[in-house]
Amino acid sequence: MDYLAKLAEGFINLFNLGGATFLSWVTGIIPTLVVLITFVNALISIIGEERMDGFAKACGKFFLLRYTVVPVIAMFVLCNPMAYTFGRFVEEKHKPAFYDAAVSFCHPITGLFPHANAGELFVYLGIANGITALGLSLSPLAVRYFIVGVIVILIRGIVTERLTLRFMKKGEG
Repeated sequence: MDYLAKLAEGFINLFNLGGATFLSWVTGIIPTLVVLITFVNALISIIGEERMDGFAKACGKFFLLRYTVVPVIAMFVLCNPMAYTFGRFVEEKHKPAFYDAAVSFCHPITGLFPHANAGELFVYLGIANGITALGLSLSPLAVRYFIVGVIVILIRGIVTERLTLRFMKKGEG
């Protein structure tokens, strides 16, 4: 009988912990996300959608920018999953590689810009809790995470582009 009481206590404790976590988000990350999203929308309004589109289209012509700058801007401005719509700025043959680069950047951007992919935030915060428990700053981790992410998306974009072009060539023959 005692084990049923412990089971019931554990069951309700699960929800109490969930509530405490939710409350910490309401007083912590959620206001930050709201302010970041407001800032991004204001920035787009100030710059203008036409200028943003023109810039992204111009960057899409060069592989170095196509697989670094465009996915980073897409994730920062439109967030996941809308970022993939930036694929409209690249040629049809480059779309698979752009998508690969953009989807690969969903997690690395989270440390600096949590609004970009709130769904991945739990992974970053898990790592961040360990870092803060050691008394260390999160900023160096977030910056390194971002830089490595940009390098990885460039490599993935180039490799996927070459594979796509090779497969397209085979399909014509």
